This record gives sequence, structure tokens and C-alpha cells, in this order.
Amino acid sequence: METKWLEDFVSLAETRSFSRSAQLRHVTQPAFSRRIQALEAWAGTDLVDRSSYPTRLTAAGNTLYDQALEVLQALQNTRAMLRAHTSAGTDMVEFAVPHTLAFTFFPAWVSSLREDFGPLKSRLIALNVHDAVMRLVEGGCDLLIAYHHPSQPFQLDSERYEMVSLGQESLAPYAKADADGQPIHCLPGRPGQPLPYLGYAPGAYLGRVTELILKQAGTAIHLERVYETDMAEGLKAMALEGHGVAFLPHSAVKKELRSRKLVSAVPLGVDSLQMVMDVRVYREKPSRKEPAKGLAQSLWAYLQARDSGHKPI
Repeated sequence: METKWLEDFVSLAETRSFSRSAQLRHVTQPAFSRRIQALEAWAGTDLVDRSSYPTRLTAAGNTLYDQALEVLQALQNTRAMLRAHTSAGTDMVEFAVPHTLAFTFFPAWVSSLREDFGPLKSRLIALNVHDAVMRLVEGGCDLLIAYHHPSQPFQLDSERYEMVSLGQESLAPYAKADADGQPIHCLPGRPGQPLPYLGYAPGAYLGRVTELILKQAGTAIHLERVYETDMAEGLKAMALEGHGVAFLPHSAVKKELRSRKLVSAVPLGVDSLQMVMDVRVYREKPSRKEPAKGLAQSLWAYLQARDSGHKPI
């Protein structure tokens, strides 16, 4: 039995909705249902009355709900004590960061902090977006850094989590440059002759934003997917070899644009095919039972002041 099953079950008991709880737990509804079924298999009895709507618990489910609250609270208290021991020895801020931001944004951002904030001891945990969010939800990091676009919001409870904006990032299409500095693959492509397209794997956050860009394009875009991966760095490597067009964050291609190894795949006169996203940092609001670590709290206060002052990052 996994503790996340108990957390899922508590969420379901409180929302009385499989779909709402799946959103809050950052999983698909089928995956959420399977986890509840796995918990029922472990318990050896039905916990949810599936003959009624809204969802309600069985008598066994009500018993488990009360016990789950106690178990999860005890684990939370134990984790707080263990983290207190850890932070006493080394005041290090733990960041959960999606892979793309870990490679592109994070190193330069930490460098910028040294000027005003001072030295920062940090531990970077690079994950996909879903797992990075879950790392924050499950208490496995101090701060989460992630992209945000209104079309792809995170379902984080504002009563429990808070956010500071760190800046903005554009996502746009790029291709290898020829000897004259022109893209070897130039959008929008033509019917019957689609351009080779280097895309994000299904479910990737930047992939969903790219789909929105293409959907909102003012002209028909003709692409043929020839390669996909979860990581922008992987797409950039393929684009540098001339394998196709890739939609990449600007921070990932700054050096290649300066050296003209990559150029915009959108010619002059064609509507811009880009989307601007926020880069945000999130944390769980501290409480009396589990206050923020000293350095993490100081950093958060600094970031709040910097965001309020609209200083560029």
C-alpha cells in the first residue's frame, strides 16, 4: 500500500468527485480510479459506493477516512521533524524543476541571485512537469519552478500554495540555418510537402502549449512529425543537425541564435508563431507545525520583494 493512495482517498472523500480529485492530484481520471481500486484491493472491501452520485463512501470507507487522516498527519509530523534535523545541519534550498528549465533557466537565475541576495546553497531535482508538481504536493522540495500559461494551469489550491513570478519566456519555432543564414526548413510549409516536425512527446507541458500555438495560427501550417521526445534539449540537438523544425523556449536557444546555428523558422511577413509563458516559483505556505527553512524563507521574502518591484530577471 502506498501513502499516495491514502492521499487520493482523502481527496475523494472530501471532493466527492473522481474528476475533481484527479485534477487536484495531477493525474488522469482513469489513473486516479485505478489507484482507488488498488486501495480497495489492499483493504479487501469496497470503500466507495458506486451506486450513487455524487460519490459517497461505504461504512468501511468512512472508517478508513478517519484512520487515513490520522496516519497522514502522523507522517507529516514525522517528516517535519526529520527535515528539521536535516536543515539544522545544512541550510540548503531544494528545488523541483522540470527538465527544460533545469537546463536553461535555472543556472542563469541562480547566478543572478548572487548579486543582490547572496550565496545560495541549492539542491536541484530535475523531473517532468507532472512529477515536479507532485514533488511539491508531497512535500519533497522547498520550491517548485515551472512554466505557466493560462491555457495549461496547475490545479494548486491557493489556500495551501503561493506563487511568485520570476519573469517570462517565449516558445517559438526554430530551424538550422543554411550558409546564407536562412532557415533550411521554413514555415508554414506547403500541402503535399509538409516540413519535418520535431515534437514533444504526448502529455509534455510544452507540447500542449505548442499545440495551442498551431491551433491559433493565422495560416495553415503543414508539418509531419518525424521525431519526438519529452525534453526541449533533445529537440534542440535534432534541430541543430537539420532534422526539422522545433518549438523551443528562447532561453534554450540564446547561444545558438547568437552564433546563427539556429534561426527563426518563421519568415518575414508571416504572423508570429510564438507564445509567451510566465516562469513561476511556487511553495507550500508555511505553518506553525512546519515552518519554512531559514534560507528558503529568506529567499522567498527576497523574491516577493523583487516581484513587487518589477525588477527584471
